[in-house]
Amino acid sequence: MDRTHLPIVPETVLRRHRVLESYDNRFRSCARLLQALWRAEQEIPIGTHAAADGTTRKMGSRISDAAGTAGRNFMTPEIARLAWRDQAYREPGAMFDEQRLWTNLLSSHPLTFNALGPLRLDTGLATKVIRQLCPDLEDVEVQSVSFEHSPGRRVPELTGDRTAWDAMVVYVRGTGEIGFVAIELKYSESAGERQKELRERYAELMPATGLYLDPTAESLRKPPLQQFMREHVLAQAAIMRGDFTEGRFLVIAPELNLPVHDACRRYAGHLAPPADQRAGFTTVTLEAFIAALHEHGDPSYADALFRRYCDWSLIDDEIEANFPAKLAG
Repeated sequence: MDRTHLPIVPETVLRRHRVLESYDNRFRSCARLLQALWRAEQEIPIGTHAAADGTTRKMGSRISDAAGTAGRNFMTPEIARLAWRDQAYREPGAMFDEQRLWTNLLSSHPLTFNALGPLRLDTGLATKVIRQLCPDLEDVEVQSVSFEHSPGRRVPELTGDRTAWDAMVVYVRGTGEIGFVAIELKYSESAGERQKELRERYAELMPATGLYLDPTAESLRKPPLQQFMREHVLAQAAIMRGDFTEGRFLVIAPELNLPVHDACRRYAGHLAPPADQRAGFTTVTLEAFIAALHEHGDPSYADALFRRYCDWSLIDDEIEANFPAKLAG
């Protein structure tokens, strides 16, 4: 089915699967339900959500602590082991929310491992996928893939704060030049997350990067653009420091997460024309990423990844299956 948007799921369906959340937008509601359906299909025990007031309730998009400890939030035991090791050896200052990583099906944190883990485990596969997603990198060889990475947290000559990327792919060109792809992966987020107070360093660094038509634009400093700005500026600062010859900031998000793609378009409208030694900005749909993984990696793994995160036909089936009998008369 060709889609331009997802449905507003009837409240009765959301209640049945324990995923009715008043603050969810249309996409997040569908994504939460999809995760609940996947959990039920995999026969994973339901988990609980603890509210700020201390009350708890069952939530369909969570798995039990025991299931989380067993690595059931990850597509394979191999990816679960990768997440376990990365959590243990994370960079100093790296932000790891262990509860979200191990028991929250909806979080983009486990998705990062599920989607990019195969690239971390096989740099040959990573090379093929990056070449397909970024055609101008057709001559590169991927050297490494790292998660929750920053070239320097709180380093004054960079951004001076704890900004980091979900993942970083480092490659070498045939000419010997070393570059990178810094990745921010969104799933159900809207890009309208809580605004962070910017350090004074940004006031001097943003004009120096040459990234923006107007580096003083207020909208770059507020959600939904602020996070993109911080991560893009960090990428450019790493190039300016001499860490790499070139680089780019890549946002990956589901095709129908319209708020994120709208924010990406708005952010791109602030950017100066591309230039040498200036970090580029690119967006790729999660579906396109999975298609590249299907073409160059294990097709069955890619199919399973798609079914869990992007198969909206399961939502259609659930709506149809719960058509009220009294309306059929």
